[in-house]
Amino acid sequence: RHDEEAVIDQGRTSNVVNIHYEKEELEGHRTLYVGVRMPLVRQSHRHHRTHSQKHRKREREKDPVPAEQGYHCKSYTPSQRVQFILGTEEDEQHVPHDLFTELDEICVKDGEDAEWKETARWLKFEEDVEDGGERWSKPYVATLSLHSLFELRSCIINGTVLLDVHATSVEDIADLILAQQEPSPEFDERTRAKVREVLLKKHHHQNERKRNNLLPIVRSFADVSKKQDLHLLEKPAQTLTPHPSPTTAEAKNGVTPETSAMDLSKAELHFMKKIPSGAEASNVLVGELDFLHQPLVAFVRLTPAVLLSGMTEVPIPTRFLFVLLGPGGKAHQYHEIGRSMATTMTDEVFHDVAYKAKDRADLVAGIDEFLDQVTVLPPGEWDPSIRIEPPKNVPSQEKRKMPGALDESSSHSKPEKHSGPELERTGRLFGGLVLDVKRKAPWFWSDFRDGLSLQCLASFLFLYCACMSPVITFGGLLGEATHGHISAMESLLGASMTGVVYSLFAGQPLTILGSTGPVLVFEKILYKFCKEYTLSYLSLRTCIGLWTAFFCVVLVATDASCLVCYITRFTEEAFASLICIIFIYEALEKLSHLRETFPVHMHSKLDLLTIYYCKCEPPAHPSNETLRFWQSNGINVSGITWGNLTVTECRSLHGEFQGPACGRNGPYAPNVLFWCCILFFSTFVLSSLLKKFKTSRYFPTRVRSTVSDFAVFLTIVIMVLIDLGIGIPSPKLHVPHMFKPTRDDRGWLINPIGPNPWWTVLAALIPALLCTILIFMDQQITAVIVNRKEHRLKKGCGYHLDLFMVAVMLGVCSVMGLPWFVAATVLSITHVNSLKVESDCSAPGEQPKFLGIREQRVTGLMIFMLMGCSVFFTSVLKFIPMPVLYGVFLYMGVSSLQGIQFFDRLKLFWMPAKHQPDFIYLRHVPLRKVHLFTLIQLLCLVLLWAIKASRAAIIFPMMVLALVFVRKVMDFCFSKRELSFLDDLMPESKKKKLDDAKNEAKEEELKLGKTSRVDAPKPSSDRADPSEINISDEMSKTTVW
Repeated sequence: RHDEEAVIDQGRTSNVVNIHYEKEELEGHRTLYVGVRMPLVRQSHRHHRTHSQKHRKREREKDPVPAEQGYHCKSYTPSQRVQFILGTEEDEQHVPHDLFTELDEICVKDGEDAEWKETARWLKFEEDVEDGGERWSKPYVATLSLHSLFELRSCIINGTVLLDVHATSVEDIADLILAQQEPSPEFDERTRAKVREVLLKKHHHQNERKRNNLLPIVRSFADVSKKQDLHLLEKPAQTLTPHPSPTTAEAKNGVTPETSAMDLSKAELHFMKKIPSGAEASNVLVGELDFLHQPLVAFVRLTPAVLLSGMTEVPIPTRFLFVLLGPGGKAHQYHEIGRSMATTMTDEVFHDVAYKAKDRADLVAGIDEFLDQVTVLPPGEWDPSIRIEPPKNVPSQEKRKMPGALDESSSHSKPEKHSGPELERTGRLFGGLVLDVKRKAPWFWSDFRDGLSLQCLASFLFLYCACMSPVITFGGLLGEATHGHISAMESLLGASMTGVVYSLFAGQPLTILGSTGPVLVFEKILYKFCKEYTLSYLSLRTCIGLWTAFFCVVLVATDASCLVCYITRFTEEAFASLICIIFIYEALEKLSHLRETFPVHMHSKLDLLTIYYCKCEPPAHPSNETLRFWQSNGINVSGITWGNLTVTECRSLHGEFQGPACGRNGPYAPNVLFWCCILFFSTFVLSSLLKKFKTSRYFPTRVRSTVSDFAVFLTIVIMVLIDLGIGIPSPKLHVPHMFKPTRDDRGWLINPIGPNPWWTVLAALIPALLCTILIFMDQQITAVIVNRKEHRLKKGCGYHLDLFMVAVMLGVCSVMGLPWFVAATVLSITHVNSLKVESDCSAPGEQPKFLGIREQRVTGLMIFMLMGCSVFFTSVLKFIPMPVLYGVFLYMGVSSLQGIQFFDRLKLFWMPAKHQPDFIYLRHVPLRKVHLFTLIQLLCLVLLWAIKASRAAIIFPMMVLALVFVRKVMDFCFSKRELSFLDDLMPESKKKKLDDAKNEAKEEELKLGKTSRVDAPKPSSDRADPSEINISDEMSKTTVW
């Protein structure tokens, strides 16, 4: 009887029941785990042939030992057995592919023929056809009953297992399965014919529509968008079919070009896009048949995979089939076993075992290993009908595949090096610069090809607006501080020149250059100094700039950028947080300053609005400055009709405003200030919402992705149109409209000495040293943040080359009398965030995987080229309200704070322990140590802010440098292990490195000594610990399964 005696496995290896591993095989297997490849003895391929009943009877008589007993003759744990299986050499036919699993159940309706109906599918998570039968459920984590898993194990042990079957049609597969079934009174030829007929029934898939449906079809906009690419359906058919030209076998099965095109027309293109290229199918067929008296179970692996017409929802070749047909009354039981089979096929480990299994015992070992890893939920504490949402992050399964693999938490125990090969000192003059050029040269042309994408266009439009405003604002402030010697026109030209050259030739073109607050403070102090001692400001500034450029080149020549390895996350986050807070503060400050220009009449009386007036009158007591202004311009005060002047004319003539509708700085401006506040906050909120639109549930993926990429640009356009429609006179962006220096008494080339004494050239050394520290720290900290390993940059970085390009352009800008530009932290972080690339092909329910950054030079190049041409776009740019740009500043500052660990740790002060997130450092570092680390970082941040906002801002670069020394002192307060979780480890002294290297070498020798002696895994019966069990042994002791 079939249920009393296991069918002999006629798979790839015949008669593999008692498995005895030789020592040579074990040694060869074990050496794979330590990275040494050894040749393994390859077993000969024995392909399937149809056997007669007599031949099968002879085989059973020759080998009467049941397969289950032979499998348990050596009690290896399932995990050891699986690791052994996965360590075998791969051939072309057994390389694991991604799997799409489909569950079909036999369905019989009144008055209609039976057919296979698709009820569930798995790409990574389970999706069920809802009860209505018209839609798929949301993807969810499959919850299985332990009983159904045990039943599945019993099916594999007692059922038919056919491995490496050569078949070209469903008919061939059905004949092979039925040929393995033993004849009995319950399973005669008539029953065999009926089962064959059932196996060949048509498959009805969820995406197929009934033609005779007379009801109107209501489709969402998302469904309509799926039809846009229907013409592409014929193209995948050529790549998915393993045999491009129809063969005799294909013609026999009905797989002709006509039927193939018909099948493809039924496929759901939207779902097809989510299936990885090269994926194969696993079909699970279950159901109950009234004429059966005993179950029929078969597990089939096809070699090679075959495209079976109409079998699968999507046109991909089938690799595995699992068939379970049984007597009536057990439909739910068969359904759960089918779900268990499909779910195990999506398991990362069993999936590989199924591809590499050589016999039934290997499959059972895979199921046992799966049972070892499952988590059981108590029946009284969880409702199995509740669907579990897919997790955002799935833990790695490598530790199940390899005996020495580490999980995520243990991988932190040995921290990685903070510095890469690009930060190693070469010992040669300009050695680091030469290596940077060699490292980046092969990627130069690809940097332009990779920039040809819609995402880069969105990034360029957004950052052009984001960079334009601070450059003009910085130029205006600089013009006020230097009385027009350097103003908005010079700032535009300097930013354009420096940005274009840097984007073309820098080692990290993702870095965006901009102006910094400390530079503005330095310019103010220098101009005041020159005015007091009657020195030429532009000439002395040129000397300081040339010396600074020279010092930066010296730093490049001596590989000083290697000191970047001392800039750890502690320093990065303190500096980045400060810059983000400055952006947020200045955005709010600029908004509040609008009150001075557009005052609001507080506590006004509505009943007196009819008698409100504000007129211009000459000052009753003019100041000496006003009198000199009138005299120098030949203004006759008595000849001016003051009452007819506009607000602008009154201010230009130094008049005064009188009347109840006048404020301190002019007439009250109704609605303007409040309208500016509305524009400001609306820009911030709308930018944030559109950026998050990518993860919303509305519209197709392509629409959501495009809207998210163009979020800030769309926000600016919408706000500009609303502002124009409302018509309230909000302040607008002012761009210089003529390409010439701001002052007529200066040109585009500055003499370094000029009217100044010769000794000023030498005196410029002292301020140049401070500028060098500022430029070096600003540039390198930003570069370290951009080059973080979590950004997954593939084209490398170039710290030396970056600093060299900044030094060269700093010297050029100094000679031309233009502002200095260095890496802007917030703009660079925003640029990187706007170019993040995520996987397009993701399984339903699976979060898109972050693949890296789109590394290219096009966006930076276009931003600064267009910035230089902005003087020709004044007719368009003049419509952009300044509050909208202030809102963009606020958005950039807030969005750049995301991902900064310092703010995550700051929130922990106000969170109870039970509500704290599951951060990795909270698992390994005491909470008091985490708070101490955060407090030290917070104190440093407050100190930096205090110095930046005070008159001592000139020493700001020195304080940024002091952060490195503060972090070094923290080595005495925290252990190395704690710092490896909270921060990066700093480089150690040479002597300590040598000692650590010797200790590591000794540990490696001990490990090699242990692994050189190969011992077979001990059977479970020899274990001294009674808590350790071998699930395969325990299952063999009972006759239930």
